[in-house]
Amino acid sequence: MQKEKATNEEKQAEQKAYNEYVKQVTPTHSLPKNMAKAFLLGGIICIIGQWILNYAISLGLDKDTAGSWCSLALVLTSVVLTGCNIYPKLANFGGAGALVPITGFANSVAAPCVEFKKEGQVFGIGCKVFTIAGPVILFGIFTSWLLGLIYWILTVLGIV
Repeated sequence: MQKEKATNEEKQAEQKAYNEYVKQVTPTHSLPKNMAKAFLLGGIICIIGQWILNYAISLGLDKDTAGSWCSLALVLTSVVLTGCNIYPKLANFGGAGALVPITGFANSVAAPCVEFKKEGQVFGIGCKVFTIAGPVILFGIFTSWLLGLIYWILTVLGIV
């Protein structure tokens, strides 16, 4: 009985020491500071996008074509920065601000390619390229198909 009590006290002391260790090594984050960084980085990305859009329009492109060129430029920049290992550093700084949809999506497609390139063209890049983006693309296509089917049925029935 006394041996069990000593064992329980030892376990409690170990648990307490472990909890103190976890407190010491766990980084503390300031929510307002992280929100400000995300706002800053996301805002900068959006400002760059708006500048590209305005510049393309000033060259005489219509709004839709200018928007396409803006998207293309942002995706290309994101992929190049990912390949140069700069975008992950920006994401580390700005957190959710780096997830501005088009640049964050381009980064999520390019990052596995960079990470798994040592495994070869087929089993590395080819297999891992859609690790994150694949489900997004799959469910996007499936949802589009389903909504198209519903629209077609409603059209045939004369409801729409």
